[in-house]
Amino acid sequence: MAVIELMILGFLAEEPLHGYELRRRMEQLHGYARTISDGTLYPAITRLTKGGLVTRESEPGHAGAPRQTLRLTEVGRTRMLERLRGADGHDITDGSRFFVVLSFLSLLPDRAERDAVLRRRLDYLEQPASFFYDGDRPLRAADLTDPYRRGILLSARATSRAERAWIRELLDHATTQDNASQKETP
Repeated sequence: MAVIELMILGFLAEEPLHGYELRRRMEQLHGYARTISDGTLYPAITRLTKGGLVTRESEPGHAGAPRQTLRLTEVGRTRMLERLRGADGHDITDGSRFFVVLSFLSLLPDRAERDAVLRRRLDYLEQPASFFYDGDRPLRAADLTDPYRRGILLSARATSRAERAWIRELLDHATTQDNASQKETP
């Protein structure tokens, strides 16, 4: 399932939407990297409708032309939850795709499943990586003389450090809550 389809299912899990409003929300979330064209959105909606994940209901529009309200089906909700639960690969390693997963992660009802996704992201972020390499060796900012490439690495390192701290804090808080509730249970 493409990230576009995950966004559609995720936003419709929050509430039924008209295509225009759905596209607006998708662009707000993902549009900073690329816009969502009609040629991308509507074929995805059609695939999801044919697959029984989304329904379309016509209702009167402002100028007399009918408007389509999109609704998530139970099959669609199940598929979305499976996708969130099983987020791996590029959904974890690609920052834009992970932000889409993260945007809807609270829809997973089981905190342990949410935490498992966060742990996969944390594991990825803790691996040595770079945008630039000397053979197989990742280069650090201190290794570079080009100020722009150095800036890329410094920015990425700061972002990664902040994200790792946030994930650890969230996971530690969950563990603290679990320990407290276990002590309260007779």
